[in-house]
Amino acid sequence: MKKMFNDLLQMTYEQDQPQRLMMLFAKAEVAEPEKNNDDQQGTITPVMCVDKLPEELTTFSSLVDEADSIEKDWNFVFIASLSGEQGLTPSSEDTEPFLNQMINDVQTGMNIHRYVIFDREENPIELEANLH
Repeated sequence: MKKMFNDLLQMTYEQDQPQRLMMLFAKAEVAEPEKNNDDQQGTITPVMCVDKLPEELTTFSSLVDEADSIEKDWNFVFIASLSGEQGLTPSSEDTEPFLNQMINDVQTGMNIHRYVIFDREENPIELEANLH
């Protein structure tokens, strides 16, 4: 069973501490676009980042609409969650170093396994780093 965005939101409510979601929208560029298979190679470039409280998100399509109102040139959204402490929800300022780490991870292809990734149609995506 594939994980959907609503499953991810539900999981944030089930955590012991309040959560803040961090999202990095990225553009994928395929190295050989004429190849049509599951093992395509290319690069992924961060386009924009945002953090939101789970209750600020309703559906994946509304997230896409909001993102498109700022920048339409993206293919994937990388999502991570930051946990609060002692019942306090993390602030936007708290997420800044983690968003910077997400940008670095996507640019280098390192640690991308720690993110939930969806394409524009809410299909879960699995990426493998191929570092040369």
